[in-house]
Amino acid sequence: MSFIALEQNLHFYSNVWFAAVATAVCAYLLGSVNFSIIITRKVADNADIRAMGSGNAGFTNVLRTVGKTPAVVTMVLDFIKCIIAVVIGIVLFGNVQNGTATHTELISYGKYIAGVFCIIGHMFPCYFGFKGGKGVVASCAMILMVDYRVWIILCSLFLIIFFTKKIVSLGSIIGIACFPIATFCFGYFADYKAAGQVSMTYVIASTLLALLVSVIVIVRHKGNIQRLLNGTEKRITPKK
Repeated sequence: MSFIALEQNLHFYSNVWFAAVATAVCAYLLGSVNFSIIITRKVADNADIRAMGSGNAGFTNVLRTVGKTPAVVTMVLDFIKCIIAVVIGIVLFGNVQNGTATHTELISYGKYIAGVFCIIGHMFPCYFGFKGGKGVVASCAMILMVDYRVWIILCSLFLIIFFTKKIVSLGSIIGIACFPIATFCFGYFADYKAAGQVSMTYVIASTLLALLVSVIVIVRHKGNIQRLLNGTEKRITPKK
């Protein structure tokens, strides 16, 4: 390897590391802005959503304990914050000069990094004592930004389960569990085998990143899983 090639590679990897760290930090700080906590404090006499209902700082608990409008606002703002985080990842990784990965793959890595750390921020917000929500809405936003085809499949699956069982957690758990499977299927069969648009390295990496998101979200639902097994998980009633 020539000195110039070595210098170019070092420059590329240093830029990638900078983009990755900057994306992760920005995404985590954005994710830590937990709107279920903020909105509940505003509309419910400074109450803490984490001390109400199921104790989860998320959309469903706000819906059950505070009301429809605060819940919808919470969902929309939590969705938007992850979109913004992913856009930051796109911008930062979009400025990295190409190395062994294609420009499209680099940007996708930026999306995944931003999404993962935004979800972690939502779950463990530094502004609220590291006690937050379960990351379903943020995960939904990340999946949309990463691959709309996967998003359509998982949202359709969620809606079928929800309208059949009226249990948000069941639809969320099954939907996110299918995230790595759908990611691999589209990445390998459509993008790699059929179109040749991505490398096998990217297929593996994206599947592993999707698996990471799936695992951390499912782990956060361990209480819901136990209640589902016991038959005590609450349903969303027609009134709500």
